[in-house]
Formats: sequence, C-alpha cells, structure tokens
Amino acid sequence: MSAMFSADRRRKALRVLRTAGPRGLAQRVVRAAYTRLGASELEALLDLDLIADSRRLSLPVPAEQPARGTPLTVGWICTPPAPGSGGHTTMFRMVEGMEAAGHKCILYIHDVYGGDLAQQERVIRDSWPGMRAEVRSVVEGLAPIDAYVASGWETAHVLAAHSDVATRRLYFIQDFEPLFYPAGSHSVLAEDTYRFGFRSIVVGPMLADLLRDRFGIEASIAEFGCDTSVYRLTNPAPRTGVVFYAKRDYARRGFILGALALREFHRRHPEQEIHLFGDASVKLPFPHTNHGTLRPAELSELYNRCAAGIAMSFTNLSLVPDEMLACGVVPVVGESSYAKASMDNPHVRWVPPTGSAIADALSDIVSGGGPAPEQVAANIRQTPWETAKRVTRETIEDEVYGPA
Repeated sequence: MSAMFSADRRRKALRVLRTAGPRGLAQRVVRAAYTRLGASELEALLDLDLIADSRRLSLPVPAEQPARGTPLTVGWICTPPAPGSGGHTTMFRMVEGMEAAGHKCILYIHDVYGGDLAQQERVIRDSWPGMRAEVRSVVEGLAPIDAYVASGWETAHVLAAHSDVATRRLYFIQDFEPLFYPAGSHSVLAEDTYRFGFRSIVVGPMLADLLRDRFGIEASIAEFGCDTSVYRLTNPAPRTGVVFYAKRDYARRGFILGALALREFHRRHPEQEIHLFGDASVKLPFPHTNHGTLRPAELSELYNRCAAGIAMSFTNLSLVPDEMLACGVVPVVGESSYAKASMDNPHVRWVPPTGSAIADALSDIVSGGGPAPEQVAANIRQTPWETAKRVTRETIEDEVYGPA
C-alpha cells in the first residue's frame, strides 16, 4: 500500500513539475511541510503574559514631574528591525530627533521568537548609524525611566502589561493595525490598544481623523516628510513605463490588485515596460522587470525612468506617493476619504481600488493624459522630517514635564 502511495506522489510531483516548473514544485513541497508541521502557529505567536486588557488597566505615573529642560530618558519599544524597514526608519528618525535635543534614548527590543540581541543590535548600528540609542531586550524588564513610546500594537500591550512601572506612556502610530489581520483575536487585540489611554502621536492626518472618529483620540500629528535630497527630478524628459511596489506578503500593499491591474495594462500596452521592486522573488505571468530591494538612491533613479506608478496602502498613506511625485512620477492611489485628507496634491490619481480602475489610470497617463514630469515634481509638499521630529519631541516633553 505504501508503495502505491509513493508512486501516486511521484506522479503528482511530475505533473506539477511539468505544469508549474521546479519553482512551483518547490513551493508546493514547502507549503505541504508548512501545513503538516503547523508552522502557522508562528505567525500568531503572542506572549500571553504580555497581553493587556483595556478594561483592567491601572497604570501609575511618577509622583513628581521633572523641571522643563531637564534631559529625559525615553524608552522606545519595537520589534527587531530588518535592514531597510520603512516603519523602523521613520521611528528611528524620531529617536534621532530626541537625541539631537539632548535626551537619552533606549531601544527595547520585543522579540517573541527569542532572537540574538547582539545580532539585532548589529543590524541597527549598520543600517541606522546616526542613532546612538542603547539597545536592550524587553526580557530584561522595563526600567523606571521618564517615558516609554510603544511603536506598534504588540509593543503597546508590552508597555501596558508592565503595569508596575511608574512612567509616562506614549504611542507612536504609523498604521491602523487592526486592518493587518482578518477579523479575530489579533485584530481586536490591536484595536484594544487605542483604549489604553496612551498619549498618541500619529504619522499623517489620515490616522488622526480615523482615531478621533472611531475612538475619540486627539493625537499629535507628525507630518510625513520626504527626503528631497534623494527623491528628486533628474529626468525631465517624457517618460514611458510604470512601476509597482510589489510586496506580496503585506496585504495592505494591495499586491493582488496591482497584479490584476498590470496584467490588463500589459494587454493594452505591450510596448510599455513594467517595473517591480520590493521583493525579488515575485514573478508575474506577463513581461516585467523585477529590481528586487533597492536603496533610496537606486529607487529614485528607477522612478526617474517611469511615467506612472501604483502606490497602494490600505492602513495609512505610505511614503511611496510623495517619493514618486518628487521624481516626476504620477502615483495611482486607492480612493479613501481619510487618505485624501493626508494628500491634496493635484497630480495624484485617486481611483476605486479595483484592477480595472488602476489599469485605466495607468493607461491614460502613459497615453499622454498625465502632466509633464516637471509639473509633477514642482507640486510636491516641502515638509522636511524635522517637522515630524519636532512634533514628536514636543509631545513627549509635554507629557513628561506638563504642558508648556
């Protein structure tokens, strides 16, 4: 009987090999092992001892407030960063802003997988050399310092669960994270963090409006910045081709919608080159060029070759639309009343989030319906990251010292 099953498996493997190729066969083998070993548990892994409940919180604050101007010590709780992580880069800019003002910062790494802290620190030092913050692990406990800043829903639970620490608690919010997950435990645990009562700092007006409307939170707004020393117009000539930030494993980036749109776009415009970046493993069933992971200067160079780009993000606006605009690219963005509050640039193409609507916009732009690259780049907002740093610093200082 076992020989019969083995022969059947071999026949199935050969059939997959013929139809999907070696890569397709390898993917199916890995997926079968993933299912058989229950590896999905790793994606849902939470430390139950570090999950808080908004209905049972009693969070102490220090008995006295330091005099305004006293250098502060601020802890920032985050997950282990990977090189190039956009969310970590934005947060670490805020850390640098605090350090530049004379405050001391400590990074507390929350890693449910128990990774090597020394290796994680090497990644931080190599990828963000401008930041001097000491690096510690949450496992070591949280010291009774002036303030802590949570940087995501899991770290907000960590900060709330350490209810024995008398400190000021803040929340640096870059996305509406309940939408990261299907309806279930993770989504409601993420949503509950907005009821913890932490002083909130949000990146962009979209989140400020959303949190006020749904939870009554009045948050400080750290405006999106754009590094125009890197992302700038270098090719004012008419462009061809389109570009897509293809992140398959991040649902909020709209990968499947982008793939549908690009398939239709290619059908209409086979002469137009399609560029992907963000994930070197992505392969689509039509001609395209995948540039993999790009450094900012390389990405700016790619943008300066393209006429239009897909910039999907469903949990907050991302940096991509501004960076495209700065390089003369017309971004196609999913329509949202909250998102429009964050970006009023007249050259953004707001479309219903469907494959055909995205393809229509791309087609119109490359067919001459879009503005010249110089016009696009001339309308970018000139908000430097220093503005967000200042707002973040002032909010932390007001929370610790008291209002100025």
